[in-house]
Amino acid sequence: MAHRAPSVRDLPQRLCRGPRGQGAEERHLLSSLAAAQALANVIRPCYGPYGLQKLLVTAKGETVFTGYATAILRALQLQHPAAQLLRDAALGQAERCGDGVAFVVLLAEALLTQADLLLRAGLPRAQLREAYAAATAETLALLPSLAIRSLGPLEDPFWALYSVMNTHTLSQAGYLAKLVAHVCWAAKDPDGTFRRERVGVCVLQGGQPEDSCLLPGLAVPGKPCGQVTVVQRGARVAVFACPFGLPSPNAPTKARLSSAAELIRFRKGSEHVFQKHVEQLANAGVNVAVVCGEIEEKPLAQADKHGIMVIQVQSPRQLAGLSEVLGTPVMHHLVAPLEPGKCQRVYGQELRDGMAVVFEWEPPTTPALSVVLRGPTTAGLREAEQAVYHGIDAYFQLCQDPRLLPGAGATEMALAKMLSDRGTPLEGLRGPVLLAFAQALRSLPATLAENAGLAAACVMADVSAAHQAGYFLAGVGVEGLIDAAREEVWDTLGAKAQGLQAVADVVLELVTVDEIVMAKEGAPSQQDLNPNEKKARGWTPITCGNT
Repeated sequence: MAHRAPSVRDLPQRLCRGPRGQGAEERHLLSSLAAAQALANVIRPCYGPYGLQKLLVTAKGETVFTGYATAILRALQLQHPAAQLLRDAALGQAERCGDGVAFVVLLAEALLTQADLLLRAGLPRAQLREAYAAATAETLALLPSLAIRSLGPLEDPFWALYSVMNTHTLSQAGYLAKLVAHVCWAAKDPDGTFRRERVGVCVLQGGQPEDSCLLPGLAVPGKPCGQVTVVQRGARVAVFACPFGLPSPNAPTKARLSSAAELIRFRKGSEHVFQKHVEQLANAGVNVAVVCGEIEEKPLAQADKHGIMVIQVQSPRQLAGLSEVLGTPVMHHLVAPLEPGKCQRVYGQELRDGMAVVFEWEPPTTPALSVVLRGPTTAGLREAEQAVYHGIDAYFQLCQDPRLLPGAGATEMALAKMLSDRGTPLEGLRGPVLLAFAQALRSLPATLAENAGLAAACVMADVSAAHQAGYFLAGVGVEGLIDAAREEVWDTLGAKAQGLQAVADVVLELVTVDEIVMAKEGAPSQQDLNPNEKKARGWTPITCGNT
């Protein structure tokens, strides 16, 4: 029979005496806990490779089929400050590591639940924060001891990236993992550093997932808009985040025209403005213009006249990636940059029923490579694109720290056992807090078991028994207990450590919140309530004017 770990619920007698009712010490923490639980209940069914999907309706009315916590959190409209704080911490984890977003939300909610139990048992709030900070430091110190494998500097990273990318309903995960491993390896600098912006992702609907491929250079979905469709040598690129037309399309311009002659002069003046801007681009040596905005016909004709290739992209992210790789700023007006981006050639590449524009350099100095994703549905392509970005982020983490942890909840269970072993014999504050951390960590593999459709209590009993016997590679799989190392399920040490730190930061902030104060929307100011206050104090306005 599995050894039963002590629970925080069993330990009120070990804590110092304090208020046990629902008083001021715990009221505001419970408010934060309710908001965290509501947010975690949205994310929990999507956690792990066997998590469920959600039909997400965005603010623009677009229906998105996704199981990724990052997309769900960004679309949620939250009002509770604690929920907003937790979401910001999780999205910060996404920006830094690209992975571990759901981990941050679920573990933070579990730690707040344990903190609520500790407060009910009589632990003062100030001592709780200090004890939680100490337990966090102890957990982070134990984490590197569980790293059992590292990615070698000359080793194929496929085995490490596959478990990161093999999530949710992704088809052809193995094939995509091989593409990402190849492109990341090829884009790595000779000194071993790796920059994520050097790998582009081009999504083209149509074909099958196995039609996905790699292209040298940086590829973006789209096609040339004018008659100039290729620049064979010496491309000089300008990147614009504005329409290819009027210099200030958002400015309120109204022309008062009283005759046909004035209308003709107005049209000629507008055409002259277009012509002047395009001539400035040509004089600056620009022969490729990448535009994220509308493209008007007459400026496009002027661009054809001066031999400028005009390319329209739909995503600001693609524009930012081009700007980073080409080394030229994003211009918000139709003005030539001081230093245009340089590449060898720009051309359109037809891929069955899709079209991409490729920016290519000479082979020895190629600063970027692209993964071209194909698929019949928008939802499938979105899943594949997110998985590819996860793989790129994971490789970036491994280039900084090559150590890997056993996945499938094995790391969380091993940490929980070590913290329980340390906390059980301790008296005072430190012991119950370590047990609280252990209990919170156990909730994550339990969620994996629930999402896999298993009897969570039975699976957790088996996994706990294995860890108590010293088998710290035991994790949760689709059929129950698995060996994480044998099944090649890995987590990067860097992402896990940063996720734990993000959880600790947000939990320590929430447990010290004394009160949530929100100003009423549209509340009148004191000056509005008493407009004669200044006059009552003897204040006299001074009027300036002609005398």
